[in-house]
Amino acid sequence: MSVLRGLIFDVDGTLAETERDGHRVAFNRAFTEAGLDWHWGVAEYGQLIAIPGGRERMLHYWQQVDPQAASGSEASARLSTLHRAKNSHYAQLVREGAVQLREGLCSLLSSAWEEGLQIAIATTTSSVNVEALLATLSAPCQAHWFSVVVAGEDVTRKKPDPEAYLRAATALNLKPCECLAFEDSAIGLAAATAAGMPTVVVRAEYTREQDFTGALAVTDGFGQPADLRASIFGCRGYASVTQLYQWHRLWGYWYADRSQGPAD
Repeated sequence: MSVLRGLIFDVDGTLAETERDGHRVAFNRAFTEAGLDWHWGVAEYGQLIAIPGGRERMLHYWQQVDPQAASGSEASARLSTLHRAKNSHYAQLVREGAVQLREGLCSLLSSAWEEGLQIAIATTTSSVNVEALLATLSAPCQAHWFSVVVAGEDVTRKKPDPEAYLRAATALNLKPCECLAFEDSAIGLAAATAAGMPTVVVRAEYTREQDFTGALAVTDGFGQPADLRASIFGCRGYASVTQLYQWHRLWGYWYADRSQGPAD
């Protein structure tokens, strides 16, 4: 039976509630700055985040409101300019304190680090956005605990493709079955499970009503109990390091019982 050796985290919605008051506001500021009449409201953005990747999200929206311009020769360059501006605004919002780490996360990371677990990030967001968030970490949490960061520009296929998680596991020199993934969305859950990783879902503001069938455990926060109704594994307790080892072991038994479990 494989032993838990690494934790791999998504970023947006998982490490922090970044979407509504972070990325959404940054997109709108970039649109205004560029002279566009685009504006993404709270509910509308909740629909748009089904499109993974900020650049991809803007292209999807553009194709809906002005398909001719979205397919023009200048479209790619304009999207790149908008995306850079948006990331700059997002970094400023993070510095101003608009985005906070999710409650209980720092305690979990501290315990995992002390336990000797490797910690990584696998996300579709840009590396500059990850760096902006990690720069806000303060004692006892430390940015260097995340020894591997796989961001949107590091992959050719974004979630729900498993590439980001597979790359993170390889960089940690671990098998996927030795890792535990943390996600907030159904798309992220699909990516992690396709990589062969048991996954704990920490529901976020925009993802609470999504279908998380197949998750190892589902909670509303790192300090909240697992929701037994939302997990086929019936996991109980809170996402403490001790509990993570138990959940991972449970997943190993469950998987092995289907005669296709991870090798010892």
